[in-house]
Amino acid sequence: MTHDPIARLRRFNRAVTTEVGALDHSFLGRGRPLGAARVLNAIGQGFTEVSEIRDYLGLDSGLMSRLLRSLEGEGLLTTTPDEADARRRIARLTEAGQAEFTAYESLSDSRAEALFSRHPKPQALLAAMDLVASVLGRDRILITEQDPRCQAAVFCLGEYYSELARRFERGFDVSLSCDPDAADMIRPRGVFLVALSDGLPLGCVGLKGSGASADPMDLDQADSPRKAEIKRLWVSPAARGLGLARDLMTRVEEIACDLGYTHLRLDTNSALPEAVNLYRASGWVEIDRFNDDPYPDFFFEKKIGRSPGVS
Repeated sequence: MTHDPIARLRRFNRAVTTEVGALDHSFLGRGRPLGAARVLNAIGQGFTEVSEIRDYLGLDSGLMSRLLRSLEGEGLLTTTPDEADARRRIARLTEAGQAEFTAYESLSDSRAEALFSRHPKPQALLAAMDLVASVLGRDRILITEQDPRCQAAVFCLGEYYSELARRFERGFDVSLSCDPDAADMIRPRGVFLVALSDGLPLGCVGLKGSGASADPMDLDQADSPRKAEIKRLWVSPAARGLGLARDLMTRVEEIACDLGYTHLRLDTNSALPEAVNLYRASGWVEIDRFNDDPYPDFFFEKKIGRSPGVS
């Protein structure tokens, strides 16, 4: 077998094309090709605005129109002008369309289960798939504001805590850490960000605020620094090396500035050298210990600007 990376990548592409039925005239035996099935799936998953569906699937306008007409001709969906903006079109599944969506979901789940059964280490196979999907979908990863108690946030925090337990010499017990209260990571005090790839969480970061007014108009102009902490920066192993941690930090710093904070602090552990290197390369300055958390041994601070135009 050749070790040429291009040949190996093309072999992978051919295998995936065959597996997903990209060339089939009847995807999963339901009588229509993959493109039409993907449009049906997107609407079933909650995408309704036509341009939003087109962007999500990466389709040009002409192909999108043909697929919609085909599905409308089958009686599977309807398109109507948006009541709030007649220039936008809204697509909705009919009863028959919802039945087709459900059928596709069942068949796709069964095919996925069958694929995992082919390999003796399905978790290793799944990890490889996550890695490929993260690379292919890098430009479509969305950084969203979430309640730190929502399902996606809880998943990210659970993965973060588990990783700390594996990497710290003494393990990690969140009950011993200075774990921020959820209310401190919700506007107007702070914020919690989750990076999503096609709806699946890939990373998170929190801004723990002080709880005081964050309106820059309420601040004294001089000698009144407002401090907040960056907490719980985590990126899935499948998405590391793609710059996502830096993107999360940039966004959370922007929000901190908008909320009127002037100084940010964070702590980390030497068992996480990639985090230490990121902070040093991003303008953070090492400072003395500022809390009694038993786990961190590095402490950083960064001065950020107030929102422009405040007088």
